[in-house]
Amino acid sequence: MNYELRIKVSGQVIKGEGYGRKLGFPTANLDRRDYSRRKLKIKYGIYAGIVEVINYQLSIINYSAAIVIGPVDKTGLPKIEAYLLKFKGNLYGRKLSLLLVKYLRGFKHFKDVEGLKQQINEDIKIIKKLNY
Repeated sequence: MNYELRIKVSGQVIKGEGYGRKLGFPTANLDRRDYSRRKLKIKYGIYAGIVEVINYQLSIINYSAAIVIGPVDKTGLPKIEAYLLKFKGNLYGRKLSLLLVKYLRGFKHFKDVEGLKQQINEDIKIIKKLNY
């Protein structure tokens, strides 16, 4: 594969605000200790990527994902979350590694929730075509 990026961020899945789930796109929100410790400076926006999940048999399973970096929250750090395509289950408390592969776009403001959902679906179509 010819990756445009190879930025890896790891962290434990923590409870988020639940907004992605309400939209129909549940995300795994990562704590930002790795991001902060490594002093990473990642452009905010939406990325196509791969998420490594270690299953209960201790083998790694890779999932294509839409990854969101930003915006900054009350702590001054960007949110880091991923929507794993074709994943069903609970990831709370598990450690994930997110590999950012391709920058898709910056943040946009939407008039309504339907516009946001439509954009997320378009992002997912692009990620599926990339076939990670």
